[in-house]
Amino acid sequence: MSLITAAVLREPGGDFALETLTLAAPARDEVRVRLAGTGICHTDLHIRDGGLPFPLPAILGHEGAGIVEAIGTGVSHVQPGDAVVLTFAACGHCPACRQSRPPYCEHGQTLNFSGHRDDGSAYATSTGAPVTGRFFGQSSFATHTLAHRSCVVRVPHDVPLALMGAFGCSLQTGAGAVLRVLEPSAGESIAIFGVGAVGMAAVMAARIAGCTTIIAVDRHRERLRLAMELGATCCIDAASERPVRRIAELTGGGVHGSVECTGVPDVLTQAVRVLRVGGSCAMLGLPAVGVEVSLPMLHLLNGRSVHGVMEGDSDPATFIPQLIGHWRAGRFPFERLLTRFALADVNVAMAAAKRGDVIKAVVVP
Repeated sequence: MSLITAAVLREPGGDFALETLTLAAPARDEVRVRLAGTGICHTDLHIRDGGLPFPLPAILGHEGAGIVEAIGTGVSHVQPGDAVVLTFAACGHCPACRQSRPPYCEHGQTLNFSGHRDDGSAYATSTGAPVTGRFFGQSSFATHTLAHRSCVVRVPHDVPLALMGAFGCSLQTGAGAVLRVLEPSAGESIAIFGVGAVGMAAVMAARIAGCTTIIAVDRHRERLRLAMELGATCCIDAASERPVRRIAELTGGGVHGSVECTGVPDVLTQAVRVLRVGGSCAMLGLPAVGVEVSLPMLHLLNGRSVHGVMEGDSDPATFIPQLIGHWRAGRFPFERLLTRFALADVNVAMAAAKRGDVIKAVVVP
């Protein structure tokens, strides 16, 4: 056991409070990681605001990166001293995992959202009372964490480790939707609705794929300007323009693919309506529980499709190193999306992320 500092959420809609906790020793399938930084994702905001269930009090955070300090007896793919990115947890043996599609693991709900360790023991305690962990298998708003072995991806030591956690969720989600799901051919067209961190990753991936028409749609003009610098060929301000009409004017027959990153039903409808015959939409945005959408059936009948995509449909152990390779080659300058905050300022960072003042906030212990 060891003492750590963690940002603890004790009630829905409340603030995080920095607390000193006792972290359990690594179980057989766990890795203790000293965190260098953790990205804030909108899923963290959903949990904080009560939009998704998770047992409280809890440590959230699911875009961690750091240095391995200790490993359980069942862990062999990393060793103490390794630099790692933490991603989501998966069982490794169900049909989806065997097909290299761990985001759809049959046991993913339990591994990522139950908050419980396999043996039911406490993840961490505060003056003897349990505090829930293992959010997305990691719970990384802290100085240290116990991550499920499947979460842990080794990365080179020469990367900016404090910033790398975003690869574990948002960046692989946006990039994977383009490179692994839509798989556009060079010269094709794509429209990306919502250019936060996920959408910006999709913009950069579309450029990597060789798309010649990359349309960014958002209400934040500063984000649209950055999207143009990162690879978008044109932008649409959804606050003042009608995206469906404007994309029709720009493309004639519509786009080959679209990416929906907002979780807003009306935006998903737009992302489907702008598709040309045979086009595909990747749906990434996280809606509130119970939200439904109405789509034009005749429009879909003409060979158009909608793909629900989690975590970029990726196998992080192989895809995160690929994205790091693109970054090294100058094709994926993700650091331009990030703003650092101290872990002590996690509530300030959360507020900035919710308002859209920053694209990707990273809290650094």
